[in-house]
Amino acid sequence: MDINEVLTRGVEQIFPSKESLHRLMLRKKISLYQGFDPSMPSLHLGNLVGLMKLRQFQKLGHKIIFLVGDFTGMIGDPTDRFAPRKQLTREEVLRNTESWKTQVAKILDFKGPNPAKFLFNSTWLDNVGFKELIGIAANFTVQQMIERDMFQKRLKDNKPIYLHEFLYPIAQGLDSVIMDVDLEIGGSDQIFNMLAGRSLMKAMKNKEKYVLATKLLIDKEGKKVGKTEGNALFLNSTPSNFYAGIMALADEVIPLSFELFTELPLRGIEEKVRKNPIKEKKRLAFEIVNLLWGGQAAETAQREFEKTFQERNPDYPIEMPIGKNLAETIAPFTTLGSLSEAKRIIQQGGVDVDGEKITNPNFQVVPGSKIKVGKKIFGTAV
Repeated sequence: MDINEVLTRGVEQIFPSKESLHRLMLRKKISLYQGFDPSMPSLHLGNLVGLMKLRQFQKLGHKIIFLVGDFTGMIGDPTDRFAPRKQLTREEVLRNTESWKTQVAKILDFKGPNPAKFLFNSTWLDNVGFKELIGIAANFTVQQMIERDMFQKRLKDNKPIYLHEFLYPIAQGLDSVIMDVDLEIGGSDQIFNMLAGRSLMKAMKNKEKYVLATKLLIDKEGKKVGKTEGNALFLNSTPSNFYAGIMALADEVIPLSFELFTELPLRGIEEKVRKNPIKEKKRLAFEIVNLLWGGQAAETAQREFEKTFQERNPDYPIEMPIGKNLAETIAPFTTLGSLSEAKRIIQQGGVDVDGEKITNPNFQVVPGSKIKVGKKIFGTAV
């Protein structure tokens, strides 16, 4: 993969321009990072977009940083939030990130000649004093902050906007300055926060910081496939469950999924999906599971899926990790892979547990229970 493809594949927008970033990368090996919000105990499919982009830069020899936003996570990113995000304690944040480096090491290289860095932004943000914060905040106006869509909606609905929410993009922006990076990567929903870092870099170091916004994976309802919408695929799942979750994605997001989550050639992918969506989904699911767990796990997951889903064989059930309730347990195996769809299926009488129809989404599942979802999904609760 060359520079042009890295700056094009899965990319929504580059600031100030793709051309100038391309020229910089020809002149030197740049330093870059992406920050990850530690609000859940596992990374998920949406995070894999950024991990794949960091991986591509690392393969070209650039210096990459995986940044855990453990300090900013305690503030709570207001992006796309029409109510204040729950603030996390330091203990909650650290507990959520205990297994992250193990997950990330499946994608990024921490040991080779160009090792990735794994950092926590509390390392420097814990030490920012009130006087220093006032000086940094003076680079922004209230008008800049309040123009954001989610804040405008809250004002219209007479809902509160808390002062600490204005500080989030400032704290994130300070990450760029402290690490002195050339580039920040993030989803296109993070453009405002990333540009705040660009402004701070110019004001405090008189240096250009580039911003690369990646495309978002959106389902057929127009919602992000991620933890916020309750339809995420987590990287601490099993290979079989992850494979089945990819197979549950809507056909229309498969070409984009190949673009975001693989390094396979994309020529003709839309036509291939149109002609045989099941075949292409299986190819996509195999590729992602192979990346995360290896070829043997991918082959086993594919065989299990084919027997359970395609052959509809109730004597070969898949394992269903137990969630907080029945709805959470079956959600990854529904057509949309969403919690809302799981609740609907249960309430409409489409789920049996140990031969008994269950219509309560909050039903507590116990290990060993045999669960049937519709006419083709058979699983054992584990």
